[in-house]
Amino acid sequence: MKKDNWQLENTYTELPEIFYSLHQPVPVTKPELVCFNEVLADQFGLGFLDQENENIADYFSGNVIPDGAKPLAQAYAGHQFGHFNMLGDGRAIVLGEQIDTTGKRFDIQLKGSGQTPYSRRGDGRATLYSMLREYLISESMFHLGIPTTRSLAVVTTGEKVFRGQMHNGAVLTRTAESHIRVGTFEYARHFGSTEDLRGLAMYTIERHYPDKKDTDNPGLELLKTVMHKQIDLVVDWMRVGFIHGVMNTDNMSIAGETIDYGPCALMNSYNPNTVFSSIDTQGRYAFGNQAHIAQWNLTAFANALLPIISEDQKKAVQLAQEVIDGFQYKFTERWYKMMFDKLGISHPEEKDKELVDNLLALMETHKADYTQVFLTLQQDTLIENALFKSEDFKDWRQKWEATYLREGLVGPSLELMNRSNPKVIPRNHWVEHVLNTAARGEMEPFNELLEVLSKPYDDHPEDLQFQQIPEDFDAGYQTFCGT
Repeated sequence: MKKDNWQLENTYTELPEIFYSLHQPVPVTKPELVCFNEVLADQFGLGFLDQENENIADYFSGNVIPDGAKPLAQAYAGHQFGHFNMLGDGRAIVLGEQIDTTGKRFDIQLKGSGQTPYSRRGDGRATLYSMLREYLISESMFHLGIPTTRSLAVVTTGEKVFRGQMHNGAVLTRTAESHIRVGTFEYARHFGSTEDLRGLAMYTIERHYPDKKDTDNPGLELLKTVMHKQIDLVVDWMRVGFIHGVMNTDNMSIAGETIDYGPCALMNSYNPNTVFSSIDTQGRYAFGNQAHIAQWNLTAFANALLPIISEDQKKAVQLAQEVIDGFQYKFTERWYKMMFDKLGISHPEEKDKELVDNLLALMETHKADYTQVFLTLQQDTLIENALFKSEDFKDWRQKWEATYLREGLVGPSLELMNRSNPKVIPRNHWVEHVLNTAARGEMEPFNELLEVLSKPYDDHPEDLQFQQIPEDFDAGYQTFCGT
């Protein structure tokens, strides 16, 4: 077994010890490889692992620790559904930071690797179903062009996990630019000193945003940068109909990546109130509420940063508030730009915002499929839906056509539409089918769907792109955290 190919470092352990606990993964009974992301492994310089499945399973179950690793569980806090809690990695271990073939640094984390000092009453384990779900959706998001943590491997443990009933256990290997969250800063503010907070901020800036290191106010610049990253991320989510489902502050990455895929799902029929998460009973994290929650989370981030923004509390609040107050304008500007791209409007005017608003209102009224409506416009075709038969839509289409005719164009910008509108997304009924099949040991449907989702902007058979969603499937569909 070769170990010398790992390029692991452990800069996170240079932070004060309150931020982590050194902790070994809990060995599993019988590790067996289920999924291995060969392309990602090559990017990380880990292609040598492809020699033997048994070696991969040993490493990515936690049974064998790579050379250079210094396994740790991270401490953090967070607002969960608006309520502040002390948290931490209750079922995850960061092995270290792998330096990839371009010199970039990525965390290698084992998820489902057993209890840690932060587990509280949890068992520290994960189900095969939920780990395959994160693998599938996170890889789909990557190919959709949306910043995300990624999945390197899934290994079964040979053990059972109880989640209402008995399930096969598994460990997911997750990669991320880092696992530093808004909740990490909240933890530093509530449970550490100002110097701990400053140390975390400077470490984060050095790792992710080194151009902000020598600015006059690095803490304020970090707030501004993270806000712009989150605006771009949530706009990208809404471009494809993604609903995170649990936008707690401990699930907001400082690096601007989508992280933690427990109860997420993608919307079919357009409705801004769409919720699939079984624990989001009040719709706090509904599709149309995600921008508001991102701003709420950024406010919590700003509050955590106040002591290092200025020693003068009043001035710190004023400076942070000015940044947060700019969120809505910047988000709205970016969101309309994204929607204009989806409609192929290359030179929008202020009045064109009404065109976007009216289309979404019609889609909601007629329960039209969010993805398929933009595809029909892009491909100049019609599908069987009440929306396309309505006089209101015909009137809307004439106004849409007028927006590109005024520029002397014969049609919308197909270049904009092609890169903005996926032809396939991880449909809920597809996802559930392949996960249930994979949980029984049959991986072929899972792998086939993974292959389709790796090319979301390519042409696919029309019956795939415009497939009818099973009637009332989404009405009763629920997703779960898996803990």
